[in-house]
Amino acid sequence: MNFSGEIKREIVKKVPQKRCCMLSLLKGFLDTSGNISLGKEERSGFSFTSENERIAKYVLGIVERLFAVPMTVAGAVRDPKHGRDKLTFLYRGEQAAAFAKELASVKRCDDCNAHYVRGAYLGSGSCTLPGEGKKTGYHLEFLLKRREDAEGMCEILSGLQLIGSILMRGEKFVVYFKSREAIADLLSVIGAEGALGTLESVSAEREESNQENRVLNCLAGNADRAATASAKQFVAFTHLKERGLLPALDKTLVDTLEARLEYPTLSLAELAEKLCVTKSCLNHRIRKLMKLHTETL
Repeated sequence: MNFSGEIKREIVKKVPQKRCCMLSLLKGFLDTSGNISLGKEERSGFSFTSENERIAKYVLGIVERLFAVPMTVAGAVRDPKHGRDKLTFLYRGEQAAAFAKELASVKRCDDCNAHYVRGAYLGSGSCTLPGEGKKTGYHLEFLLKRREDAEGMCEILSGLQLIGSILMRGEKFVVYFKSREAIADLLSVIGAEGALGTLESVSAEREESNQENRVLNCLAGNADRAATASAKQFVAFTHLKERGLLPALDKTLVDTLEARLEYPTLSLAELAEKLCVTKSCLNHRIRKLMKLHTETL
């Protein structure tokens, strides 16, 4: 199961207890994957389309609890991409007008906004996490039909201390989050504790991997700098030797120069070990030789 499915599977395990919370969840779902009609009574009502049997059953159960009415299957379309049927469920009629009006104007309690987001995620939410071999990072989004719907969603999220961004994709609008922290906060708000644990686990593994990469990059950078310094020393010491300046040098400097020429690829620490001196001492000698080289140019 992908991570989006894990979140949805967790959401449908819980049913809100208060009527206003059930109405808010249903409205969030219909705003993202359905429709609420408030026209003439014979055309008033609500409908939704879903290819997920588990989610459809969950939503139908909430409709039954709220209104004690069944929704009818109004159509089925085969989705060739996923090999599944998309079913459209519909409720119309005289009673439906009153139910649709209640859905459209539900008075929310303190918990309702979180349930609205739960419903919206069931309707059109998706979430991806970074993984091995993937270029994608953290991304959670809701897909909505109209800009005003997206702006309304951002307003609800803002009331939950969650700040979403909006972009247009084709003819639809996307409310999205791209930071691990924001996604973690949202999962916590909607009560998806299991998915939150998965997120934290992936985040910890990613941080460990990033730390290893930083160490390797640092080591590689140090190796490159050491190789460049060794090459410069080799060129400079070769020049001093060719100029016949060695007889005028102290024996310790001559030993250092000859050692570097004999072992051009050794690091400073490795070369110091060869000469049986400290790294600090060797560094001091090399600086003297490099200064002498500069002065003879």
